[in-house]
Amino acid sequence: MIEAVIWDFGGVLTTSPFEAFMRYETERGLPADIIRRTNAANHLENAWAKFERAEIDIDAFDELFAAESKALGAEIRGKDVLPLLSGDLRPEMVEALKRIKATCKTGCITNNLPANAIGSRSGRTLYVAEVMALFDHVIESAKIGLRKPDPRIYRMMVETLGVNPKHCVYLDDLGVNLKPAREMGMTTIKVLNAAQAIGELEAATGLKLR
Repeated sequence: MIEAVIWDFGGVLTTSPFEAFMRYETERGLPADIIRRTNAANHLENAWAKFERAEIDIDAFDELFAAESKALGAEIRGKDVLPLLSGDLRPEMVEALKRIKATCKTGCITNNLPANAIGSRSGRTLYVAEVMALFDHVIESAKIGLRKPDPRIYRMMVETLGVNPKHCVYLDDLGVNLKPAREMGMTTIKVLNAAQAIGELEAATGLKLR
């Protein structure tokens, strides 16, 4: 019996920023996947990890990301990457979340950036806030100084929701973030697109979500 469904935000409830990364690289003739490879290299302690834990400010992130990407073949300023993060909401995923909320507890664990990192986006901030209000509990990496895949952040969620991990489903678009949840006993879903994710979520929960 599933008691709770726990969601990542970017790339799950919104479209993946990876699409924007690829467009940016193609338009500028940069090596393919260099932004993703920079994010993945030394992923626990790189510029991205430190920024999502709010250990460095935006200027330090800009410099560190540039140095890390240059070491992989092309210098990209961190400040140029940040505007690429804004995905579009997937309405079918939001509808699935609303239907799940009627039966199960809901949580969101998101690796995010300090609030002022990307500048003012009042329209997007509003609709993100409306979706965030659907969750029983939200954990944001930049507010607590921990980020996925640190196992502690998943334990914090299940303890706050008061549920057994074996009775939880966790959705994320990154395999590295699914592994700790799976090791805790959660049913995990790697989100490739909305239709696939909703299908697997229906199978896991037994609920009709569309």
